[in-house]
This record gives sequence, C-alpha cells and structure tokens, in this order.
Amino acid sequence: MLDFKQARTAMVDTQVRPNDVTKYPIIHAMLTVPRELYVPEPLQSVAYVGENLHLGEDRWLLEPRNFAKLLEELNIQPDELVLDIGAGLGYNAAVMARISQAVVALESHEELARQAETTLSEQGIDNVAIVTGDLAEGYAGQAPYDVVVIAGAIEEFPQNIADQIREGGRVGAIFSEGQLGVARIGHKLDGRLNWRYAFNGSAPVLPGFAKAMEFQF
Repeated sequence: MLDFKQARTAMVDTQVRPNDVTKYPIIHAMLTVPRELYVPEPLQSVAYVGENLHLGEDRWLLEPRNFAKLLEELNIQPDELVLDIGAGLGYNAAVMARISQAVVALESHEELARQAETTLSEQGIDNVAIVTGDLAEGYAGQAPYDVVVIAGAIEEFPQNIADQIREGGRVGAIFSEGQLGVARIGHKLDGRLNWRYAFNGSAPVLPGFAKAMEFQF
C-alpha cells in the first residue's frame, strides 16, 4: 500500500523545493495536508504526481509545483482573507487555511462543494467557508479580499472580481495563451490591477474565464 506521508515528502522535495518555493509556512502546509483525501478515490494513488488531476465535471486540481509557486509569489500573511476560486474538493483551501486567517472557497458544482465541506470538517479545518455560485462572479458577500487565487487557467480576468480585491491586495492566476500558460500576479493599486510575470505553467481554462468569441465579417 502506498505510504502517503512518504509521497507527500517526495512531492515537496522533488516538485516544490527545487522550484524556488522557500517560504516555510507553504512547505509545512503542503507536507501536512493529506492531498489524497481531496481527490476522487480512484485517483488517490496518483494524488502526488506532477500534473493537473481531473476532479470531475470541469474541475481540475493544479499540479503541486504551480500551486506552490503561486503561493510563494502571493506571500499570503496570517491575518489575510483569501478567496479561492474553483475550490473543487477543497485541497487548495485546506493548504491556504494553514497560512491565512480565513479562506472563502467558491465552487460552482454543488456536489463537489458538499464533498469539500465534509472533508474539511473531518480534517478539523474550521477557517474555510465553502460557498457556491458562478466562478466568474466571484463572491461579493465576504469582499473585499486580501488575496484571490484562481484554481485553473483564465483567458481574461473579470472586472467584477477585481472589484472584490482590497486596495493593496493581489491575485494569482495562470493565463492561457494559445499552447502556453503564463502565471501572473496582479497587485491592486489606485483601484487598478497591475500584472507582472511570475512563471510559466499550464492548466485547463476554468468555465467562465474564456475570452468571448468575436464575430467577424
């Protein structure tokens, strides 16, 4: 039987640390949270591989490297409120709950949200609120947020989510650009998001974040 604790350690030692993730709270959280509990049971044996995992519906779990690097770049603080967009089965929220004050985890699929809520409760994680709704709408009910993390690729970033970010806050997202993916960090200054390059990485585009098709004559 697979030793999940050993697999977690190997994930951190081979996928996280070698990719310039150095902040101890991130490393500790990823060594601690049992990733295998946040994927469908048939995928538990591959929960720690270095690729995006399909959770069902149109939801994916970001590969460990890309998720860890987003967290490294965002530098979430213990007193900050985080919006997790595309919560899936709750893994990202479980990790971020350990390095932030609280997480609002938004999921559009009610069954995934229900499973995430159950697992988080069973794991004793009480600073995550699972909410359901359209991912591209964000969740204004608890705004403004210090940090927004998008668990998938986007082609464009909705203005209404930008409006939910606190002045001085930031957002991490992977932008899909053809066959390539580029992770960027957006900092909100003077009411506007200023994006900077973070690293190259890819993920499936989340529903609601694709560019609208333009009709041409």
